[in-house]
Amino acid sequence: MAKIYVGNLPFSATEESVRELFGAHGAVQSVALPNDRETGRPRGFGFVEMSATDAPKAISALNGHAMEGRSLRVNEAQDKPAGRSGGGGGGGGGGFRASNRW
Repeated sequence: MAKIYVGNLPFSATEESVRELFGAHGAVQSVALPNDRETGRPRGFGFVEMSATDAPKAISALNGHAMEGRSLRVNEAQDKPAGRSGGGGGGGGGGFRASNRW
């Protein structure tokens, strides 16, 4: 099984429309289109799982493909780096920094 990243999706894309698009290039096992946690709206990317033999064909056929006027970015999904959790941020606490100068 291979996981494919699909970027620059139109916000109107549905799991069904993505499944149909990729299904022309092989059997689609699953489609996931994440939504923004705060707004509930689509985030403009997704993941498709296909067999290891069908995935490379789909990637080469659909990378750059226009979907509703948007050029798709399609490549093999990369695993998240270990030890990182989601969310933004860089660090520590509040913005006050004490100084020894009085």
